Amino acid sequence: MSRSWRNRLQSMAARLRRSKELRIGLCEELLFLSSGKQHPLARTEPTNWRAAVDLLPLVLQSYRNQKASVVIADQFVRYVLLPWSDTLKTHAQWLALARHRFAAIHGPLAAEWEIKFAETAPAGPRLACAADRALIDALADAFVAAGVHLASVQPFLIAAFNQVRHLTGGSCWLVVEEPGRLTLAFIQHGTWIAIRSRRIDERWRRVLPEIIERESAFLGLEERCTRVIVCAQGQFDAGEHEDFRLQALSYHELALAGA
Repeated sequence: MSRSWRNRLQSMAARLRRSKELRIGLCEELLFLSSGKQHPLARTEPTNWRAAVDLLPLVLQSYRNQKASVVIADQFVRYVLLPWSDTLKTHAQWLALARHRFAAIHGPLAAEWEIKFAETAPAGPRLACAADRALIDALADAFVAAGVHLASVQPFLIAAFNQVRHLTGGSCWLVVEEPGRLTLAFIQHGTWIAIRSRRIDERWRRVLPEIIERESAFLGLEERCTRVIVCAQGQFDAGEHEDFRLQALSYHELALAGA
């Protein structure tokens, strides 16, 4: 991470710590707060958010009558890009299309998901984000019981993009690391072109150029894009791959940075 970006993210985190607004990152294996506290959790199979949500009453008891936002890991979120259509005039029509697409990809489970749309370029593809409705309801219940105002719930990919969108001019890959998986988003002139997830092992840093090349071939990109922003959960040497213009940012600092 460049020094200027690290300073900016740390400054945002410091402002959040001084303010009364709490920001919470919710992952399967970790609950982390803008106050600086972290609560490690045991990983489960299959991936499950319940341990993190069950810990919230203990975490929130010190923040009664305050405001908080939650950023949920992409491991709990599904994404689909919907091509722009002039025939869809209302939110209900877009929502119906999103439900149809999720059901076609994921089957009956999609009926249990809460779907929201992320901001995208005008007349560009609509980005639909889906999470378990039970997760959203459990978060709401936990905050109401604790007397804490839940200001927003946002997927990590969207939270990260809002922080780095000014860096994504032209073409750019946005790569998000989470345990055992990468989420890769390709953005061109501010427009979402593709979002894909793939399983990884501990070698992924070394083979990232190969991963990018395979994803580019899958998309049929005419021009090779070497601009890559990596949201890493550990150390990442941005200078390791000289053929790419890599910038590494901290996953946890991005999640807690706020608007």
